[in-house]
Amino acid sequence: MSWSWPDQPRRVVVTGMGALSAVGNDVESTWAGLVAGRSGIARVTMFDPSRLASQIAGEVKGFDPSGILDRKEIRRNDRYTQFALVATREAMAQAAARE
Repeated sequence: MSWSWPDQPRRVVVTGMGALSAVGNDVESTWAGLVAGRSGIARVTMFDPSRLASQIAGEVKGFDPSGILDRKEIRRNDRYTQFALVATREAMAQAAARE
Protein backbone atom coordinates (compact mmCIF):
# COMPACT_ATOMS: atom_id res chain seq x y z
CA MET A 1 0.00 0.00 0.00
CA SER A 2 1.44 3.37 -0.97
CA TRP A 3 0.41 6.76 0.28
CA SER A 4 -0.31 9.76 -1.96
CA TRP A 5 -1.57 13.29 -1.45
CA PRO A 6 -5.36 13.61 -1.46
CA ASP A 7 -7.02 15.25 -4.45
CA GLN A 8 -8.48 17.96 -2.24
CA PRO A 9 -6.58 19.34 0.77
CA ARG A 10 -8.26 18.70 4.11
CA ARG A 11 -9.68 21.70 5.87
CA VAL A 12 -8.59 22.36 9.43
CA VAL A 13 -10.57 24.47 11.86
CA VAL A 14 -8.96 25.84 15.01
CA THR A 15 -11.62 25.96 17.68
CA GLY A 16 -9.62 26.48 20.87
CA MET A 17 -6.28 27.77 22.08
CA GLY A 18 -4.01 26.80 24.93
CA ALA A 19 -0.84 28.58 26.01
CA LEU A 20 1.91 28.43 28.59
CA SER A 21 4.65 30.98 28.16
CA ALA A 22 7.15 33.13 29.98
CA VAL A 23 4.55 35.91 29.90
CA GLY A 24 1.54 33.97 31.23
CA ASN A 25 0.27 30.55 32.21
CA ASP A 26 -2.84 30.57 30.04
CA VAL A 27 -4.12 32.22 26.87
CA GLU A 28 -5.74 35.15 28.66
CA SER A 29 -2.73 36.11 30.80
CA THR A 30 -0.29 35.54 27.93
CA TRP A 31 -2.29 37.84 25.65
CA ALA A 32 -2.67 40.47 28.37
CA GLY A 33 1.08 40.37 29.00
CA LEU A 34 1.90 40.74 25.32
CA VAL A 35 -0.52 43.63 24.87
CA ALA A 36 0.92 45.34 27.96
CA GLY A 37 4.44 44.91 26.55
CA ARG A 38 5.69 42.74 29.40
CA SER A 39 8.79 40.65 28.86
CA GLY A 40 9.09 37.14 30.21
CA ILE A 41 12.88 37.27 30.04
CA ALA A 42 14.64 37.34 33.41
CA ARG A 43 17.51 35.74 35.31
CA VAL A 44 17.25 31.94 35.42
CA THR A 45 15.66 30.70 38.65
CA MET A 46 15.06 26.98 37.96
CA PHE A 47 18.73 26.10 38.50
CA ASP A 48 22.02 27.81 39.34
CA PRO A 49 23.19 29.48 36.11
CA SER A 50 26.50 30.81 37.53
CA ARG A 51 28.60 28.51 35.31
CA LEU A 52 26.87 29.64 32.12
CA ALA A 53 27.80 32.55 29.90
CA SER A 54 24.17 33.63 29.67
CA GLN A 55 22.11 33.71 32.83
CA ILE A 56 18.82 34.93 31.40
CA ALA A 57 15.97 32.98 29.83
CA GLY A 58 12.24 32.93 29.29
CA GLU A 59 11.00 30.57 32.00
CA VAL A 60 7.43 29.54 32.73
CA LYS A 61 6.95 30.83 36.27
CA GLY A 62 4.29 29.89 38.79
CA PHE A 63 3.30 26.75 36.88
CA ASP A 64 1.22 24.36 39.00
CA PRO A 65 -0.26 21.48 37.00
CA SER A 66 -2.09 19.97 40.00
CA GLY A 67 -5.29 21.83 39.16
CA ILE A 68 -5.49 19.98 35.85
CA LEU A 69 -3.32 16.86 36.14
CA ASP A 70 -3.58 14.29 38.90
CA ARG A 71 -0.59 13.44 41.10
CA LYS A 72 0.17 10.28 39.12
CA GLU A 73 0.25 12.14 35.79
CA ILE A 74 2.50 14.82 37.25
CA ARG A 75 4.96 12.26 38.57
CA ARG A 76 4.89 10.25 35.32
CA ASN A 77 5.54 13.17 32.92
CA ASP A 78 8.42 15.57 32.46
CA ARG A 79 7.76 19.28 32.91
CA TYR A 80 7.63 20.03 29.17
CA THR A 81 5.08 17.23 28.71
CA GLN A 82 3.02 18.72 31.53
CA PHE A 83 3.11 22.04 29.63
CA ALA A 84 1.73 20.31 26.53
CA LEU A 85 -0.98 18.49 28.47
CA VAL A 86 -2.13 21.61 30.33
CA ALA A 87 -2.17 23.73 27.14
CA THR A 88 -4.04 20.99 25.28
CA ARG A 89 -6.66 20.73 28.00
CA GLU A 90 -7.08 24.51 27.94
CA ALA A 91 -7.58 24.41 24.16
CA MET A 92 -10.08 21.57 24.45
CA ALA A 93 -12.02 23.39 27.18
CA GLN A 94 -12.11 26.55 25.09
CA ALA A 95 -13.27 24.57 22.04
CA ALA A 96 -16.03 22.88 24.05
CA ALA A 97 -17.21 26.27 25.36
CA ARG A 98 -17.66 27.49 21.78
CA GLU A 99 -19.91 24.62 20.69
